[in-house]
Amino acid sequence: MSGTAGQVIRCKAAVAWEAVKPLVIEEVEVAPPQATEVRLKILYTSLCHTDVYFWEAKGQTPLFPRIFGHEAGGIVESVGEGVTDLKPGDHVLPIFTGECKDCAHCKSEESNLCNLLRINTDRGVMIHDGKSRFTIKGKPIYHFLGTSTFSEYTVVHVGCVAKINPLAPLDKVCILSCGISTGLGATLNVAKPTKGSTVAVFGLGAVGLAAAEGARIAGASRIIGVDLHSKRFEKAKNFGVTDFVNPKDHEKSVQEVIVEMTGGGVDRSLECTGNVNAMISAFECVHDVCGLSILLSHFPGIQA
Repeated sequence: MSGTAGQVIRCKAAVAWEAVKPLVIEEVEVAPPQATEVRLKILYTSLCHTDVYFWEAKGQTPLFPRIFGHEAGGIVESVGEGVTDLKPGDHVLPIFTGECKDCAHCKSEESNLCNLLRINTDRGVMIHDGKSRFTIKGKPIYHFLGTSTFSEYTVVHVGCVAKINPLAPLDKVCILSCGISTGLGATLNVAKPTKGSTVAVFGLGAVGLAAAEGARIAGASRIIGVDLHSKRFEKAKNFGVTDFVNPKDHEKSVQEVIVEMTGGGVDRSLECTGNVNAMISAFECVHDVCGLSILLSHFPGIQA
């Protein structure tokens, strides 16, 4: 066990006291993990559009004060009662789409939206007892997505922690807990392009590039990248993109361009921007007999 196990830890955290106001670095108290919980030391964290979206209070219930953050890498500091598959010192990634491993969704190959740990932006407390593990001079500070990685230490449900190889560089793999796994997983596990198929990816940001990489791994013969920023095209080649379409370069709609390029439409399209017009284009550019369009934008932040 670590030397701080069972004790309250005082550390620095970036606290959002109000919507749209700058985050403030504060000293916070982080309580020990309770049953089925893990306390993590966060070594690296990154900023996602989802954090910004809810910081701007565009979500359904603006909970403040709050500690945001969900893309991160760290090590286990201590574990609560009932946690047997993690130990202090393990290298981990906190994840906001957790798995209890017991419900019907966790056991299904068609979904990973766990009944217990699915995305819930309105819950700012821990499931075990309905309380926050963060306080400042006794005042509770709300959690975010069950992760709150803008703190040097955080407490998460054990089902929201993925153990990784300790040789993996945490400053690089921290983004795997959100955007990269979203794009790659949507392609390989949902779109499932076959070898030799054609794929269109709308948006060549982090999620879109990961989606393109998934198509490359699956053996797609042609991967068409669509983006308004031509400067992204060269880098996208490294992720398997073979053709590029910038809608601003064409008088016709992008879906018409893609249908003409492919002689009838692509086999699969993946929309990674969250833009409604892009969603329509992604739907209309697939083959009208056997095409399939996947939208990766159902949740704020899952965007390219």
